[in-house]
Amino acid sequence: MVGIVVISHSRTLADGVTELARAMGVGKAAVEPAGGDSEGGLGTSADLVEQAIELVQDGDGVVLLADLGSAVLTAKVVLEDIPGDVVLVDAPLVEGAVAAASMAATGADLPTVVAAAESAYDHRKL
Repeated sequence: MVGIVVISHSRTLADGVTELARAMGVGKAAVEPAGGDSEGGLGTSADLVEQAIELVQDGDGVVLLADLGSAVLTAKVVLEDIPGDVVLVDAPLVEGAVAAASMAATGADLPTVVAAAESAYDHRKL
């Protein structure tokens, strides 16, 4: 199953988005938070992102969703060192995580889960 990592500057925000995404994934989707810096403050941590990827990676790929600029940069740094199909998706954090988790829970492949997360922008226009 495709795994999902929620990267945020805030541990609280990452935990909340993860909780919502897991609920929408009906407990089937593997979703992990990577929020805050390594000391629990605001910021991002490549180590936390790598740990979250390891927790959700089972061979079907991993979708990364990030909230703001340096979270995106941290994800890109991690991508340089992580083997396998790990994709940073340009999608709104909350809507993208929910859409990705919902699709991943059906057993969809990585490109389909990525497309679901990216399509979350379309729903914002309503």
